[in-house]
This record gives sequence, structure tokens and C-alpha cells, in this order.
Amino acid sequence: MTGLPDNRDSFGSRFGVIAATAGSAIGLGNIWRFPYVAGENGGGAFLLIYLGFIVLIGIPVMLSEFTIGRSAQRNVFGSFRKLAPGKPWYLIGLMGVAAAFMILAFYTAVAGWTLEYIFQSVINGFKGQDAQELNSMYFSFIGSGFRPLLWFFVFMVLTAVIIMAGVQKGIEKYTKILMPLLLVLLLALVIRSVTLPGAGSGLAFLFKPDFSKITTSTILEALGQAFFSLSIGMGTLITYGSYIQKSDNLGSTAVSVAFADTFIAILAGMAIFPAVFAFNIEPDAGAGLVYITLPNIFQQMPGGYFFSLMFFILLGVAALTSTISVLEVIVAFFVEELKLKRKAATLLATGSVSVLGILCVLSFSSMSDFKLFGFTVFDLMDFTSANILLPLGGFFIVIFVAWFLGREKAAGELSNRGRLRTGYMPFFMFIIKFLAPLAIAFIFLQGVGLIKLT
Repeated sequence: MTGLPDNRDSFGSRFGVIAATAGSAIGLGNIWRFPYVAGENGGGAFLLIYLGFIVLIGIPVMLSEFTIGRSAQRNVFGSFRKLAPGKPWYLIGLMGVAAAFMILAFYTAVAGWTLEYIFQSVINGFKGQDAQELNSMYFSFIGSGFRPLLWFFVFMVLTAVIIMAGVQKGIEKYTKILMPLLLVLLLALVIRSVTLPGAGSGLAFLFKPDFSKITTSTILEALGQAFFSLSIGMGTLITYGSYIQKSDNLGSTAVSVAFADTFIAILAGMAIFPAVFAFNIEPDAGAGLVYITLPNIFQQMPGGYFFSLMFFILLGVAALTSTISVLEVIVAFFVEELKLKRKAATLLATGSVSVLGILCVLSFSSMSDFKLFGFTVFDLMDFTSANILLPLGGFFIVIFVAWFLGREKAAGELSNRGRLRTGYMPFFMFIIKFLAPLAIAFIFLQGVGLIKLT
């Protein structure tokens, strides 16, 4: 483990780095959110704008996080404290830990739903149910209290077991298994979907740009999706960056992760839209696309039982690789700042997040009428993290690297102390000094409602 202080654990291979970091980025946002956001915003034109933002904004911000993490080789809070001693930059790290708490609480609640749907797929629970009955089934489940809580705890335990094993024997080992599994399942679903009669219309919708659908809000939606799909702003990439060995190429790693993340999102669209069009369903069906529309489609297609099971296992795997990375942000903070053993830190993190998570789960049932600032607990966690903490975190991260850490230190880290060529440095510095802060500011102002672009 060369170059790592205090016998600190690290990723053992380049594939391990990419599998873990891509696993962090690839989650429900790619397979659940991306298709319906693309559906609502005109398909192919949205995809082109999204890809542009991944390259222009996403990769430079990701590189900024990697630079901070590997330079300091500490958790998200400790990184800022080490690189800027005696200055208040560490507050960005605290924001990241707070965001991780909130995200893990509500995200694991939703991740638990995938386990219910795997169970329903196994027992063939969707058979014979029409769209209205599937709609009732979905809302009856999330409003039932007990079963969503059960699945929440199962998912939290799965996440904790992997984190407890450490970086190399836990995170790296399992993501190296889970990520190829995710890809195989998704490819099988794509093959089935594109061979359905009428599937061509779905592919045309996804890949043929319709620029008449583009509005200012579409552009902001694409920017926001690019930003959030890469797990930017909450300290995950700083934490994972701190486990990347000094000999690894951060630039090519960031490009590989962004490519994998985008490739999976496009494959998810290819798995969903041809099936949606083949069965004459509106492509902008919203969040219910996954839990209501798709079970309806699966039972109408040959071999639907197996494809339903594969799809919800795929969703569960994608969610698990993300919950692992978010829990690690909190555990690394507890281990290095509170000086706890990894097992104790994992138990403390899991227990404290679970308290918040229970409130999120019950936001759909017994606590649905309990509101804070007009939000249920679930919606408050979602809104605060997505619209306030993540954009602010991303904004101050690029400002920190561009204006405080500076070009010389950033170039030293990205070039592995001069051993690698970094011809992209002028472009990178221009983006993080000017374009990225401006773009993130727009996401923040739109998210909190201070500007309203249509």
C-alpha cells in the first residue's frame, strides 16, 4: 500500500478503483431516474445535452474531488482540514457528511422497495394484474409501514456487512462482482427489449434528437442529471479518491468512470424505451415508470417472469453499489476523526442513519401527515441534499481546487508528480475556475426556487 499513511487501506487494482467509483455513480439515478427524465424532455436532444455536460462539467468536478482526496489521503472532513489547516474549508467536509446521512436515509428507503419487487417477481405477484391494480399494489406497499421497514433494514444490513470488511476486502471485492453482474443483466434486458415488435420507435425516441422539445429548463435538467448521476458534491469521490494509489492515473480514471456511468444510463434507456413503445405506453410516465409501468410490460412479453426478476435484481445491485459508497463517507469520518475501529464506526453510522431512515420510510404511511417546512421527512431529506447540500458542496469543491489549492498543486497531483502528461490542465483550470461554479450556481438557484426558468 505504497504512499498511504497510517497503514490506511486502499484499492488494490485499477479495475477495483473503476468498479467501486463507477458503482458509486451508477445507481437508481441511472436506471430509474435517467430514462423518465429523458422521456419528459424529448429523448435524443436531452441525451446530447446531457453528454455535453458530462464532458464539460462532470469530469472536471470529479477530477477536483479526486485531487483533494488523493492529495490529503483522508476522509472528506479530514481532507480539507489537512490541505487548509486553520481555515474554515473543513465546513465543506462537514456538509458532505451531513449530505451522506440524509441521502443514505431516504435512498435506502427506496432501495428497499427493489427488494420487495424482487420478492414479488419471484412469487409471480404481478401476474394477471392490470395497470390500475399494479398502481394500487405500489401505493399499498409503500403505505403499509411494516414491509417497507423490513426491506429497509435488510438493505442497510447488506450495505453495512460490505463496508465492515474494509476497502479492499469489502468495497473493492464486492463491486468487482456486482458491477459486471449489473452489466450482464442490463445487456440481457436490452437484447430482449430491442427485439420486441415496434421497438424501433423507442430507439428512435432515445437517439433521434427532437430539438423542438428543448427549453431552458431542459438544459438545466440535463445539467442537474449530469451533476447528480456522477455522485458529485457529497464527498464520496473525495473519500474514494483518498483510497486511490499514487501510481494511478486520476485523469483516465475520471474519464473511465464517467464513460461507465453514461453507458449504463444509455443502456437503461435502451432497455426501457423500446418496451414502453412496443406496448404503447407514454414515455414520460414519470417515477412510476419502474414500479408500475414496467411490471405491466413484463407480464405481457414472452419470458416476462424472468425479465422482471432480472430487472429488479439489476435495480437492487445498482442501489447497493451506491449505498456502499455513501455509507463509506460516514464510516471513514468516524474512523479517522473519532478514532473508532471500522466495525464500531460502521455500527454507529448504520444505527444513526437508520433512525433517520425509519422516519423516511414512515413518511409514506403513519407519518405522511407529519410535515417540516411543508415537507414530509423523506421529501425534506431529498430536497435538502439534492437542492442545497450537493450543489453547495460541488460549488465550494471546485472553488477550493481552482482558487485555494491552485494550478501548481493540482497539476502535481494529476501528473503524479510530473510522471504523466496533463495537456488538459489549461482546459481543466478554466472549467473549474469559471464554467463549473457558474453552472452549479444555476442548479442551486433553480433548485431552491430563486430563479424559475421555463
